[in-house]
Amino acid sequence: MALTSEDFNYEDEALDTNLDNDSLEDISADKAEIADGEAAKFYQKKARWYAVQVASGCEKRVKLNLEQRISTLDVLNRIFQVEIPQTPAIKLRKDGSRQSIDEKVFPGYVLVRMYMDDEVWSVVKNTPHVINFVGAEQRRAYGRGRGHVKPMPLGMSEVKRIFKRTEEQKPVVKIDMAPGDKITVLSGPFKDFEGEVVEVSPERSKLKALLSIFGRDTPVELEFNQVQKES
Repeated sequence: MALTSEDFNYEDEALDTNLDNDSLEDISADKAEIADGEAAKFYQKKARWYAVQVASGCEKRVKLNLEQRISTLDVLNRIFQVEIPQTPAIKLRKDGSRQSIDEKVFPGYVLVRMYMDDEVWSVVKNTPHVINFVGAEQRRAYGRGRGHVKPMPLGMSEVKRIFKRTEEQKPVVKIDMAPGDKITVLSGPFKDFEGEVVEVSPERSKLKALLSIFGRDTPVELEFNQVQKES
């Protein structure tokens, strides 16, 4: 995802995002001072990145739903981007072929760049499969139960670090095997032998396993496509 200088247009400053009566009055005062022609520049300047926790496996669904809601509910001038930070990876299939995939940097979270006010908070928070903003939980004034979560914006240096990682990281080879897994050899001189994985080398597409040969556990190096993981 290519980001421009506008995506990092703020200093690491404290931003009051507590959506109580006092903060809403402040927001109203801000808006009252904005001329129509300057509104876009104002919201862009005040926009911050926020982390939003979502239901597991629903990151893409939330991104699509939220982008639709942004347009439908007419908050395009205050919610600017919805991103799922991802890094490239290569998944090795059982047949030895390789599949290019994107791996989520923070599974269960999406990042949103927006100008926080009560309406925008509601648009994001009420999107299906959104759990809550990442922030500081505030205790209830009375009664029991969890209090209100105050959304806390991410710092500029943190945001830069996240997106730099997504842009510069080289593809990592992924395989669904790890030391301790039981395997069966499918081909080669040790076909039909069973063993246990002791080492995985994704960069070489090989693994080392202990096979019982002549009654002794013997380390053998095998290609990924030569073995099958036992369920």
